[in-house]
Amino acid sequence: MALRGCLRVGPGLLRAAGPRGPPARGTCAGGRVSGGGEGPGSQPASLPRAGKGALSRLSPALALQPPSFGFLFDVDGVLVRGSQAVPAARLAFQRLADSSGRLRVPVVFLTNAGNCLRSAKARELSQALGLQVSPEQVILSHSPLRLFSQFHHKCMLVAGQGPVEENAQNLGFKHVVTIEALRKAYPLLDMVDQSRRPRELPPPTTGFPTIEGVILFGEPVRWETSLQLIIDVLLSNGNPGAELQDIPYPHLPVLACNMDLLWMAEAKMPRFGHGTFLLCLENIYKKVTGRELKYEALIGKPSTVTYRYAEYLVKEQAEKRGWKSPIQRLYAVGDNPMSDVYGANLYNNYLKSAQQNQVQAGLKRNPQAASEDHLELRKDCNSSVESCESILVCTGVYRHSTDVPSKREERATETVFHGHRDFCFDPSLVEASYIVQDVNDAVQLAFEKENWS
Repeated sequence: MALRGCLRVGPGLLRAAGPRGPPARGTCAGGRVSGGGEGPGSQPASLPRAGKGALSRLSPALALQPPSFGFLFDVDGVLVRGSQAVPAARLAFQRLADSSGRLRVPVVFLTNAGNCLRSAKARELSQALGLQVSPEQVILSHSPLRLFSQFHHKCMLVAGQGPVEENAQNLGFKHVVTIEALRKAYPLLDMVDQSRRPRELPPPTTGFPTIEGVILFGEPVRWETSLQLIIDVLLSNGNPGAELQDIPYPHLPVLACNMDLLWMAEAKMPRFGHGTFLLCLENIYKKVTGRELKYEALIGKPSTVTYRYAEYLVKEQAEKRGWKSPIQRLYAVGDNPMSDVYGANLYNNYLKSAQQNQVQAGLKRNPQAASEDHLELRKDCNSSVESCESILVCTGVYRHSTDVPSKREERATETVFHGHRDFCFDPSLVEASYIVQDVNDAVQLAFEKENWS
């Protein structure tokens, strides 16, 4: 299936197409935005604000109407900035909730964060938004790893911060080794920080397992230690205490979560993300070996696997609530053009390609009954998600006055691509369907498109 955006990652990127079992671009009114503005407190003059009192205008008939759409919300820069909630976030979820505090529309929180448990992120969101969020509504960057069962029984080195061992075990991995455990087993490997070098030659390490793969959960704390030890593992085929022989290639499987080069916290400028760490690792490996570091899987936004998993959770929510209408449209709200917008647009292209291939396959099966097959297949397509529209907000990484050149040809030649090296740059993929000021406006926009307000 052709996906516009020309991915050049290894076979693992799309290998896990979905969970086991159930697995047009537009502009705001007034056209593309322009003008100044910076940060969550500012508002460019040409950005349309959400109308007031939308909930009060909601008719009883529409209030009882089962939703045929759902939301995918990014977290950092959309709902929170570091530990602080974005003011518009609570207003948005007041629109989304009924009088008892239950969501009237299926919602998934789709974040590239990965240094915590889903339950902890759900508690954090519950406090920030003022309503109950369950772990089943949260997708962290590493959540789709539960689909990669072929690695669950292998000995995997895990890198990142936070509860990496517990996260790995919750995802199904049975045997994991942390960077710190590897460092303690082989103290002579970590030599950059002179204060951590052993004063005496340690005894030889015995009984340490051979590592069979690497999971990169997120940016670590001591980059020099993680970079050194991960390279050691790859060069030694999982035996970093051994003397270096011929360098194996292909190297051990590497599964990476979260490709964000930058992310937005309380600081005025974006901060380095895990994508920056991956950039370091890739370049060091190539400099040392002369070969490209390959990934068995790249997950988290903008990976199609992650959006497929999000679609599954949206449908699962609708089924649990007893909503009979099929979920046909997704609205992905984010602040980062290179992950949130790119990922939503890439998935939208995937959905469109799937529908076209399904119809074409039906027509080829029985050309004599082409019109009948066509109608039936269109009916089948309507039972699943048809589109995933991207809505870009101005409260995080994105700065509308500097990030999008005014002319399309300039977007193709002058925009700096912050995406991962294995995702080719396509200007159309970083062009949001809609640009609004904040998440409250994004919800208002979707409701108006769905005739809910």
